[in-house]
Amino acid sequence: MADPRLRQVALVAADLHGAMEALRDVVPMGEPFKDPGVGEFGLENAVFAVGDTFIEIVSPVRDDTTAGRYLAKRGGDSGYMALFQVADTPAARARAADRGVRIVWKIDLPDISGTHFHPKDVPGAIVSVDTPLPPETWRWGGPAWTGGVPPHDEGGIVGLTVECAQPEDAAATWAALVDAKPDGRELALAEGTQRVVFTDVGARGEGIAELVVVVPGAADRQADVAGVSIRVAGQRPGKL
Repeated sequence: MADPRLRQVALVAADLHGAMEALRDVVPMGEPFKDPGVGEFGLENAVFAVGDTFIEIVSPVRDDTTAGRYLAKRGGDSGYMALFQVADTPAARARAADRGVRIVWKIDLPDISGTHFHPKDVPGAIVSVDTPLPPETWRWGGPAWTGGVPPHDEGGIVGLTVECAQPEDAAATWAALVDAKPDGRELALAEGTQRVVFTDVGARGEGIAELVVVVPGAADRQADVAGVSIRVAGQRPGKL
């Protein structure tokens, strides 16, 4: 069975276009996909491909949205959601039920199944598990990634840091949902080439604090974008 991997990270921003410009100043990327489907959640968005992983920015376009409440709770722009690719969505849903983790949204399409879990049941961020078919594809990345894989650069997301009140418990919950084995406060994913780290909660409360991205040939840099520290490395590490 394929190793679970972190496939997409979403940030939430009050000013979508400003956050897009700030992100592209840090991470060299092409044009984003804007998904009309997020209108169901009262959002507009932009999804950027980084290798075969994705960074999304969402922004509320109406009152009384989960994203808007998250902006208020975090006191401004923030990390928002982590989407994991898993091999078996029904098994992931069963593991969630075993832990008492509620499902707030799900969809089953011919080319992908997706499941969002209740943020009150999962510390640190909103978590989704998704199973794309074929596995290399990713509908949420846009039409070019739906049922196929377009030409793309190497690199991608290799690390995520999540601040939470009880890091070990958070690691155990996330690990159960994605079918990984926690190592204290950490999860090693994608055959050890990705790492999710849980640290003690900061002044803003629980949330995504850092995203690490590899862009081959890019200069190493770090900057704050939409309330998240984004670190870019020009070379992909081996096992982390």
